[in-house]
Amino acid sequence: MAAKQTVRVTQTKSVIGRLGDQRQTLIGLGLNKIGRTRELEDTPSVRGMINKVKHLIRVEGE
Repeated sequence: MAAKQTVRVTQTKSVIGRLGDQRQTLIGLGLNKIGRTRELEDTPSVRGMINKVKHLIRVEGE
């Protein structure tokens, strides 16, 4: 059984003044404060969420 691929996501910008769906997407990724980092499984749904808020986060391990 192969090890699951993961991606590390860090919030780099604030959600103040952003659309509500972008704020909810960050919460769905487990982020809600600048500097917070989460290690997430690399799935198509997570990739879609990352793409939606790519201007607010930094992604490592691609």
